[in-house]
Amino acid sequence: MSAPVILIADDDPAVLAALSARCRKIGFEVDTATNGLQMLLKARRKSPDLIIVDINMPKLDGLTASFHLLEPGGLPVDVIVVTGVTCEETLERCEAMGMFYACKCEQFWHHISNALTEIFPQMAEAIAEHTGPLMAGPDVLPIRPRVLVVDDDEQVGQFLASRLKKLGIEVLYAPNAARALRMAAGQYPSVVVTDYHMPEGDADFLIMRLRSSRTTAQIPIIVLSGWEIDEATAKLLKRDMLGHSGAVAIFKKSFDVQALFDAIQQYCTGESRPDAAV
Repeated sequence: MSAPVILIADDDPAVLAALSARCRKIGFEVDTATNGLQMLLKARRKSPDLIIVDINMPKLDGLTASFHLLEPGGLPVDVIVVTGVTCEETLERCEAMGMFYACKCEQFWHHISNALTEIFPQMAEAIAEHTGPLMAGPDVLPIRPRVLVVDDDEQVGQFLASRLKKLGIEVLYAPNAARALRMAAGQYPSVVVTDYHMPEGDADFLIMRLRSSRTTAQIPIIVLSGWEIDEATAKLLKRDMLGHSGAVAIFKKSFDVQALFDAIQQYCTGESRPDAAV
């Protein structure tokens, strides 16, 4: 008998990696998507047995995508909706549609495993063998979102780290592309923020290397530059590479980091964080 297929859709690479690793350990076949539109297309093409979908995703939010799938005449599929912020209205909408609901909190995996057991009772024993939180080993789920800052100027890294920490974001720092590649593969940052020009591999080199690895291919990348980047170079940095988008945004380095941090926070999901001046 073939293993049940789960489609996991989340734009946070840490959550996607953690859930995928845990579900594969249990014995499920896993496919992934990083936005609502991709999830919708994959679901209609492959008809998974279950979809685990984040609400806040680019291109199409998880709820809207799920409603399209579950409309009359749609797929006979179970859905677990996950979100970083508990909302009674969303919970009621999910229950009305027969969908399960899980909050990205300390009990995240507990909520997911309860739903899995109800949906797949024949796998209850295998599911029960994996009761721990998604906090260790290859199925890593950071308590806080992580941003990897890559810049050969350590002062830039310190400046960005001091501001991002006020927003409840954990900051990793790499002084060059080689170190960044190793850290991204093992630490699952939510976003990579990289300097454009570095002596041991520029942003274009780093983007290509990140996109060439399965574990880092979907991490959003933001490029910083000490000078204005011309239109041709910007198009080069943003071009699709190996089936994945290039840089999602490009900014000129400045002490005014509000626009940069607004872009970063689009990809940092999780529990609601305290507002802080940057």
